[in-house]
Order: sequence, then structure tokens, then C-alpha cells
Amino acid sequence: MKNNASLLYNLLLVVGDFLALVAAFVGAYILRVSIDSRPIANQVHAHTYLGVFLVLLPFWILIFAMLGLYNESIYEKRFIEIGRLFIGSFIGLLFVVFWNFVAVKPIFPAKLVPIYGFILGFVFLVIFRNLIRLVRSELFRYGFGITNLLIIGNTQVASELIDSLQQSNITGYRIVGVVGNRHKVDRYAHLRVFSNFDAAISAVGPDEIHSIVQTELYAAAEQNDAVLSFAQANHIAYRFIPGNTELFVGNIDVELFRSAIPVIAVHQTALLGWGRVVKRVFDLLASLVLIIIVSPLILLISLVLLLTGGDVFFRQTRLTRFNHKFRVFKFRTHKAAYNGLSPEEAFTKMGKPELIKRYRDGGDQIPGDPRVSAVGRFLRATSLDEIPQLFNVLSGELSLVGPRALVPEEIGVYEKRHAILSVKSGITGLAQVSGRKHISFDERRQLDMFYVQNWSFWLDLVILVKTIRVILQGS
Repeated sequence: MKNNASLLYNLLLVVGDFLALVAAFVGAYILRVSIDSRPIANQVHAHTYLGVFLVLLPFWILIFAMLGLYNESIYEKRFIEIGRLFIGSFIGLLFVVFWNFVAVKPIFPAKLVPIYGFILGFVFLVIFRNLIRLVRSELFRYGFGITNLLIIGNTQVASELIDSLQQSNITGYRIVGVVGNRHKVDRYAHLRVFSNFDAAISAVGPDEIHSIVQTELYAAAEQNDAVLSFAQANHIAYRFIPGNTELFVGNIDVELFRSAIPVIAVHQTALLGWGRVVKRVFDLLASLVLIIIVSPLILLISLVLLLTGGDVFFRQTRLTRFNHKFRVFKFRTHKAAYNGLSPEEAFTKMGKPELIKRYRDGGDQIPGDPRVSAVGRFLRATSLDEIPQLFNVLSGELSLVGPRALVPEEIGVYEKRHAILSVKSGITGLAQVSGRKHISFDERRQLDMFYVQNWSFWLDLVILVKTIRVILQGS
């Protein structure tokens, strides 16, 4: 609360957005009226045009504010910020066009002016916000705008929080103390560790603490009340991280139980209600369009695989939502002799059973897998082997985006499998765009869990865009 860095950053964003939109619509006027030689529909003087637009612009900024573009939670979420900027710019454009429609005199000299303004505005807004983010990071390096943080707790979450906030020049946070046992944070020799809260505030002082994060509750309620009361009395931001963090991710509703008792309802996944409908409609339309587009490629790859001998497709039983079993389709990448065999069966058949352990220990992958054919290596490197799964998406067995469809033996060893199987499996997902060959099996499942609990349609779009980038980069 006492650190005004966020307020200053918000003010810069408001001023910057205002100037970016002014520059965009001035540029739009110049492009259409001064540079374009075609005749204009309305004789609107530049001063009149700019004056009316300056009057309307605060409403545009208000639209941005309603979309959360000046909230602290948006600062580091670039994809979400860009999406909201686009939506806000479009809504703002509709507002200005509506005003032009109901006004006695037109405010635009030609129809292309608002279109030019929308395009330039979106581009200028994205550029400015990235520049101001760079300036903010540079100021962090010199100690400006840093939030002093006191962490309370001995939990694993406290250690993870310390790990993630070590570089204050990047995060904008400086840990001024930790209330807990020294042996719990013995690897952080540079940190000041206090045995209790009173010792911490005596040594650090309330004026040097901007924010408190408590990662566990004390057994005595009086101690918890003392922490909260101290924060409120000294105008210090206070946050509490529950011990069982998995209960508070995903879709949360605060309800009145029996019309009197407030309760928190935690759903297994955020993909509920209308979200499932929107996701299915998108999957249906997108898979149909993609199948039509890539149909020549499907025929070409099928012909090549037929000529090399063996089946065209690899079929395997996989799991999707609600433990439903289905047959997944991929282009065959294994040599014909090993197609359809489990890794154990294939490595044993080729006389190399020692590779089984290497394969499993390597997160179900092994460099230079001897089962894979030359054509198969190309298909895997380009992800073309995944194309037939579009038919699984079309039939409703898969989604374009979701957790990887695992075989029953793989999911059986993961204790949180029921949460992962609360949504449809997907062709691509967070694990695939986060380095699937360079992260462990457990890390991939953790990413699947994050997706399940934090689903949004925007997240699906981001993953699809990143999937295209990953494929093009061959990474």
C-alpha cells in the first residue's frame, strides 16, 4: 500500500494510452486527408476533429479500465494484455463510430479514418506498453519502485516464493525478512531470518515493509490477528497463501450455503458450463476447416507410408475426459515391425531390453529411438504425425488443446489423474509448448494440472499460437 510505484505505473499507462490513441487518430486523419489524394466525404477541419476526439477519448480510457488494463495483475501477462487491448480498442472504436452516427455533424472526414485509427491505435498501444515495461524493469535495476516484502511461514510455498523473488531487478520485490526457522531457509544465507513476528518488525521496522505474505496460519488465533492488525494499522499490503494451495486454483465460487453460511466452492476444473459449449463449437469448426486445408497433405503422407511398407496409421488406446477410452490416430512413425507394440515389447523384440529402463527413466523418450523410421523422424520433427488426430477432434474424442492423451498405464502412476481427466485430452497443450522433450513426466503432468484448473478460452488461443511458433521453429 505504502509503495506508490504501482500507482505511478498505472498513471504512466493511462497517460501513455491517451497519447498513443491521440497519435493514432491524428495519424489516421493525416493518412486519409493529407496523403490520400481521393476526395473526402465530409469537410471536417483538423481542429474540430481533434477537439471532438479529445472529448470522447476519456470514455475510451474508461473502457480500458473496465477491462482491467490498469490492474496490477495484468502487468506481466503480455498475451492477456494484448488481447484486452484489442478488445478494448474495438469497443472504443464502436463507441466513437456510434457517436459519429448520432452526432448532428459528422466527426470523421471519411469512412477509412476510424479504421486507420483502430489499426494504428492498437499498434501504438502495444508498442508503448512494451516500452514502459522496459523502463520499469530498468528502474528496478536502480532500486526504484521496489516493494519490500516480509514473508511469514515455514512451508514449502514460502521456499518457492523466496526462489521466485530472488532477483529484485526483475520481479520488483525485495525480501526484507523471513519469519520462520533458520534451517528451513538455510540455503538463503543472505536473508534475515527471525524466529517470530515481533522480532521481525522490531528489526526491520514498519516503515521499511510494504507488503506481508503469510504462508501458514499460527496455531494461536491471537498471533494471526496480530499480523493482520499490524498490517492494517501501518497500511501494509497483506496476502495469505493457504496451506493447501490446490484447493484455491481453478474455478472458485463464493456462495451462501442454506442462504446464511458463506462457503467457498472449489470446482475440479474451470472448464464448466458455457466454456464447454464454446470449446466444443470451436473444436468442431476449426478441425473441419483444418482437415479440408491439409487433405492434400494427408493423401501425400499416406501414399509415402504405403510405399515404405506397413500400415499408414498408428492406433492406440488412450484416455480422455471421465476416464473414457478411445482409439487415437496418428501417422505411423515406427518401423513396420514395431508398429502397435508397447515400448517393452518393441525393445525386447529387437533384442535390446536394456533400452526399456532408459526409455522410462528419460520421461518416455530416448535419443535416436531405434523403433522410429527415417520417414517417421521427419514426421515427428515437423509434428505432421499428429494430423490424423484432427479426426479424433471432429468426432468429439479429443480437443485441439488439452492435457496429453495418455495410455492407461501412464496415467495410472499419477496420483492426480482424476483431475487431469476432468477435461478432454488435446492434440497440443502447455507441456507441448513448454519443452516437452526437455521436461520430466511429472513436470508435464503439473502443466496439465495447471491447464485443467486455470482453463480459459484465451489460454487455448495462446497455446495454439505458441504451438504454431514451436512447429515453425522445430523446437
